[in-house]
Amino acid sequence: MRYSSEAVERAVHELSKLPGIGRKSAQRLVFYLLKRPAEDVKILGEVLQDLHEKVRYCSLCYNITEQDPCPICTDVTRDRSMICVVEEANDVVALEKTVEYRGLYHVLGGALSPLDGIGPDHLKMRELVTRLSGQIREVILATNPNTEGEATALYLVKLLKPLDIKLTRIARGIPVGADIEYADEITLSRALEGRVTL
Repeated sequence: MRYSSEAVERAVHELSKLPGIGRKSAQRLVFYLLKRPAEDVKILGEVLQDLHEKVRYCSLCYNITEQDPCPICTDVTRDRSMICVVEEANDVVALEKTVEYRGLYHVLGGALSPLDGIGPDHLKMRELVTRLSGQIREVILATNPNTEGEATALYLVKLLKPLDIKLTRIARGIPVGADIEYADEITLSRALEGRVTL
């Protein structure tokens, strides 16, 4: 649908490029923004511009940051003997919310996906190997439990095994609050594999 306003059409077009935002959702957002005070929309524009001007990737762990190295890499209270490998920066945010992990991170920038043309050279795997000096004793693989995440974890195991560093994988299984009878077979088998001694 073409609008009488070229500005509305361009806004709908650009917003519909965002993940999870189709044309109808983009249209709703545009019309919502048109109803907001001009100052609110101006602030949103400034915030979005700040993303590209101020946010960058940490030169050590490749997490997003406004200072380089990032606050996690420069925090002297963190355990420098372990690195948790994740796919994306939002995985770091999720793990940090648990307040359980106090080591360092390494953000790959995605997962292996041959169908999408994403191979090892497209991810920060060489940079991970470079970081594994004598101080690192454990690498925790925290990739997603989907096909791409599993393939990435398997590739990393083959890549890192010769380095004689302890490799661990985060546990997978039934989420808290779920009923066993509704869990699928793969989730149940992973829960059994990841069982712990009490």
